[in-house]
Amino acid sequence: MIRDFSEWLNDQLAQKGMTQRELAEAADVTPAAVNAWTKGRSVPRLAKIEQVARALGVPTIDAVERRAPQADRGEAEWVFQPAPTDGSRSGGNAAAFAFTADLGVLAREATQNSLDEQLVPGEPVLARYVLHELSGAALQRFLDSLRWDLLRPHLDAAADRSQKAGRVLADGLAELERTQRLHLLRVDDYNANGLTGPEYDDGRFARVVRRTLDSGKAGAQGGSYGLGKAALWAASRFGLVLVNSTLAEQEAGRTERRLAGRLELPWHVSDDGAEYAGPAWFGVRDQERGSSVRSWWADEASARELLLERESGLPGTSFLVVGAYDGSGVSAELDEMHQRLVKELGANFWAAMVAGEERPALLRASVEAWRNGELVEARTEIDPHAAAPAKAHAVRAFLDGRTVQRLTARTDVVELSVPLELARRKGDPPAKGAGAHEAVLLVTPAADGDEPTDRLTMMRATRMAVKSKRVSDLPLGHTPFQAVLLAGAATGRRGQDVTDAELLLRASEPPEHDDWTGTDDLTATYVRGARRRVLDFKAAAEQAIRDLLRVEIPDKEGEEGPAVLRDLLVIEASPASAGRKRTVGFPTVRALTGEITGTGAWRIEVTVRLPERETPWVLAPSASFATREGGGIPVDWAGFLVPASNCELTPEGHLRFEAGARSATFRGLTDVRTHPVPAQVASLVVELPRARVAEGVPA
Repeated sequence: MIRDFSEWLNDQLAQKGMTQRELAEAADVTPAAVNAWTKGRSVPRLAKIEQVARALGVPTIDAVERRAPQADRGEAEWVFQPAPTDGSRSGGNAAAFAFTADLGVLAREATQNSLDEQLVPGEPVLARYVLHELSGAALQRFLDSLRWDLLRPHLDAAADRSQKAGRVLADGLAELERTQRLHLLRVDDYNANGLTGPEYDDGRFARVVRRTLDSGKAGAQGGSYGLGKAALWAASRFGLVLVNSTLAEQEAGRTERRLAGRLELPWHVSDDGAEYAGPAWFGVRDQERGSSVRSWWADEASARELLLERESGLPGTSFLVVGAYDGSGVSAELDEMHQRLVKELGANFWAAMVAGEERPALLRASVEAWRNGELVEARTEIDPHAAAPAKAHAVRAFLDGRTVQRLTARTDVVELSVPLELARRKGDPPAKGAGAHEAVLLVTPAADGDEPTDRLTMMRATRMAVKSKRVSDLPLGHTPFQAVLLAGAATGRRGQDVTDAELLLRASEPPEHDDWTGTDDLTATYVRGARRRVLDFKAAAEQAIRDLLRVEIPDKEGEEGPAVLRDLLVIEASPASAGRKRTVGFPTVRALTGEITGTGAWRIEVTVRLPERETPWVLAPSASFATREGGGIPVDWAGFLVPASNCELTPEGHLRFEAGARSATFRGLTDVRTHPVPAQVASLVVELPRARVAEGVPA
């Protein structure tokens, strides 16, 4: 920030290449007066400031407010970094090679960075993804604004197909020539800090635009490798990204439209034999550093011509990926790219976009697409409840304080506590106890069409999904579920244990931030055993889910499954009771649901109505196939039946129902190896005979 007139004047003299004597002559003042102003010994009156501004060729208001003058786009140029004289070469930015060059990775990394830069707590960060397809006159206007004539020779020289970066460049240039069209992706964030800080010294601007592997993040923020921003450059066929930032705090007396560009190329040789290291920057020439350019404060027209115009004056940054493409090959056309971004944002940030009744969402995200200035895909606001229905419902219940201790309905969300044993950091005194952090585990029945099910999704900090995995070793016949593990700041709590948990889990994340595991950062930061504690934490969460599945998860009220399956389900008592009316003195079925699994097995759930009785009922449910030709052919259960509520499994494999209970539920899965015909062409008959062996308990 410009603090006084002397600092502003010295900077303007340097950038204009003007001496104090030359300014004195042009402003019609004495050299001594100019010297006093540059030394801060005095400040000119308004009339003299107007003379100084005219002499420097800047608006008077800029001199009065001590702010940097705006620069016209025509003043911007590309400056390439000369190759080192020791003959060393770089095949491209190593940070960009840490990521797959696809839109899914870009959406994940860029949005996480935006969340980390939240400016006003309690207000969501706005992340807007805007796709552009340019061709014809619109393409030519953009390339002219970008000074493509200066870039193209360097791109051609660096397009060496013997190197990975060169092959991507060559393919991008060939695609541009073949199709005569160019894809751009602008990533805007609002309610973020923006690229604050000086040109070269430490700050957000220098870390993003000038430096590599420098994150500057700490505490609950997403990453520690400084790699996330590289995903933007990796998603450009040309390694080219432009920025336009609105700052949360002044730099050089201004906050709006700080523009710059960075190009990442490998080492190359120009036609005149000059060698270049690869990187180049787009800006106005820095007269104090002849081989460098500075960011510039642009006017609205310049931002508009470069397709970097922002929608409001809210602080934040717009990144324009030039030559955007999906390196995975999943999406190539504009509509496909739009769909991919919508899907990936929903998959990774649904939890951050969930709001409670009194707790706002952390994030709002949208995607839209334009072709030559015409809207072709309207703005799609990402709906977390559409992206992840059951999981979003679980997080909403947690935010609103509506969780329960036991599942009794399909809409219930159980909240459990899972301990994370913290590890001691190297350098801490041995006597200092590491303590423990209580993470929050949410479990709820899966929603219809909520695939894949039986998943545990783990997250911390700003509730980005770090990892989603299938829980193994689940009981047979269990009801599909979704589970969410909230650790660290994602719990919504504060305290030293929250901070320590964030630091431990952050150190356990690889560069992709897609797991909690052992890393070199974890080994370097924590004493031995830290990795084991992280792995035990994840294992404890899975075990808590298995334990919970012993509790009943009822189906929807009155739902008995799809009609095509209901027609194939038959409930029977013992064969001896067939053909006569049941009495209230024998257990009867209140509800029966079933489905045919992908392996062709029947998975069923039976709710039994129990007559009141002082001694337990002991039954031996069996299953058989009634084919179209008639007859019943027994089939085996795959393993043991699974008690769900008010019953237990005896050593003989029968079901003992609690004395005094009025209803109970059990589940079962048939053994496909014993099926005489495919399940789809037979009715499944379930019988409930009394058990012959009841361990001394009357049946």
